[in-house]
Amino acid sequence: MTRLGGERGLNPAELLRGTGILAESLQDPRAEVALRQEYAVLRNLIGHPAIEPGFGVALGASYHLGMHGVWGLLIATGRTLREALTIALGYLDLAWAFTKVELAEADGVAMLRSDGSDIPNDVRPFLIERISGASKVLLRDVFGSDVALKGVHYKHSAPVKTDRYLELLGVEPTFDSDDNSIRFDADLLDVPLRRGNEWTRRGYEAVCKGILAKRKARSGVAGSVRDLLVREPGRTPDVVTVARELNVSPRTLFRRLELEGTSFRMLVDEVREALAEEMLSVAGLNTEEVADRLGYSDPASFVRAFKRWKGQTPQAFRVLARRPELPLRFR
Repeated sequence: MTRLGGERGLNPAELLRGTGILAESLQDPRAEVALRQEYAVLRNLIGHPAIEPGFGVALGASYHLGMHGVWGLLIATGRTLREALTIALGYLDLAWAFTKVELAEADGVAMLRSDGSDIPNDVRPFLIERISGASKVLLRDVFGSDVALKGVHYKHSAPVKTDRYLELLGVEPTFDSDDNSIRFDADLLDVPLRRGNEWTRRGYEAVCKGILAKRKARSGVAGSVRDLLVREPGRTPDVVTVARELNVSPRTLFRRLELEGTSFRMLVDEVREALAEEMLSVAGLNTEEVADRLGYSDPASFVRAFKRWKGQTPQAFRVLARRPELPLRFR
């Protein structure tokens, strides 16, 4: 998003405003962006006058299979397009959808149909269009050549200009439709693919399951609290402020966090630790700069906290992190 936004004159600071995301972390393949943060970036993007109709499709069309890490590698092991798409949709939480996508067939036509009801109204058209662009490229990358679409349908109304859609999708979309879908020849679903490999699939699938389990552990109330804590790293909100943001009382928040096996204090420490690691290893900031950005009263307090988390000083961690040939024991 920041790259394509930059091509239209938007700088990263504009797009990341109010998200708690460091610009430097966008270059880190280990970094993850929370749902709340991506919605914030999208709202900054959509509200800019330089963003033209069809930009969501263009954004989705910029996603190729190799960008998706182990999810992309897993999809590439499918023995047919049907199997590859079934794999992709089964682990879609590792990708770009934000909503349920299903594969359906009717009268010789295959459809990748997006729900969209769980996406906020203000960003829903943009994200549905992004799914259509990304899905078209996914079909091409898996099948090995461009897949001609028989139709693209959107529930939302058409913008003033639609020429960009035809250019990107190869067909004129149908707006104000009964569903959100891209459609193609169902005969392609069972054509054998040369790269299909059952044993490789099992290995990548195990990795994907592990990633999803880790993300699930960070969901719920604790996940919402984490999202709020990272918005302004240098101004850690107190429990009263966080509870107000989540529309609960502090006592209810404490109880729900306890049920999830954590506490507000533990989450504050966890977020600070993760941000400190990112600032030291990715952004290359020194101890004093990180202490200041995280809101510590002095560097010594930060150093004590970091040694408690990692068992080493920030400087030692930073030196090790900047030497990629050495293993990071504490990552």
